[in-house]
Amino acid sequence: MQNPVEAALQKAPDLAGLEPIEKIRRRWPLVLGSALTLLMIAALARELFGSGLAGLQQAIPTHPGFYIAFALFYLGPPTFDYIIFRRLWAIPLDGMAALHKKRIANEVVVGYSGEAYFYAWARQRTQMVAAPFGAVKDVTIQSAIAGNTFTLILILLTIPFMEMLPKDLVNFNTVAGSAALMVAMSLPFFLFSKRVFSLPRNSLWWVFAIHMVRLALGTFTLALAWHFAMPAVPVGTWLFLAAGRMLVSRIPLLPNKELVFASVAILLIGSGDSLTELMALMAALTLLAHVALIGVFSAQALAKKLDWI
Repeated sequence: MQNPVEAALQKAPDLAGLEPIEKIRRRWPLVLGSALTLLMIAALARELFGSGLAGLQQAIPTHPGFYIAFALFYLGPPTFDYIIFRRLWAIPLDGMAALHKKRIANEVVVGYSGEAYFYAWARQRTQMVAAPFGAVKDVTIQSAIAGNTFTLILILLTIPFMEMLPKDLVNFNTVAGSAALMVAMSLPFFLFSKRVFSLPRNSLWWVFAIHMVRLALGTFTLALAWHFAMPAVPVGTWLFLAAGRMLVSRIPLLPNKELVFASVAILLIGSGDSLTELMALMAALTLLAHVALIGVFSAQALAKKLDWI
């Protein structure tokens, strides 16, 4: 007569057949992260072998302050993200690599692909955080709200100077409509904050404050880099122009953004071409920095896989 335990085991489903599905469930963050990394490499290669380095054909600044300011400007976003997630998750220092990849993906692949990469990275480290989606979502939303708030502040500061700009490019109705749209986009998050956000209220305000500091310092370091590249122009003028650049780029209803910014540049420094060349140079340097970091991170990952480090 067959043992009841043996009979029950024979009737039990074959769990080995479920193992591949379970492995897929566990490995999807790794697959997503790897896929986004490959997309980053492909996008960087396309820009690198395209016209991405055209800005290097311009005159290269010789003042060391330019490169220091540029480095601070470049390192700002991932560094402030690290400060945020260090407090929220006690993220280790090697998380800086993931945050740099997050920033690179957002810039060269598609918007918010960086958040997807960082979420996948966090999902692979459940010992660090059990449910990372809520925090990533909240930090991303707070970043957008901070950007809108910073832009609204800049709009208020630039209203007295709006009469100096060409009416066919920018007018009060366009700016006012854009401001109203930004308020309308941010308002639902305040009205339904308890349903939208996962983090405690004090953490949300802290994250918002860090994003505001990031935007302010980013504007300042950009102006400082421009000043060291063209020292004949006062740093105060560059600060105003850097703020104008951010303002023009974020106003949603403003057509011909590049033309508007060129008009502001001509108004302030007397030449739009010089600033265009300088921005092309900084774009090329940014691309080189992206490529260098992705190369370092890829080499580091390969070395770890081969147990070299």
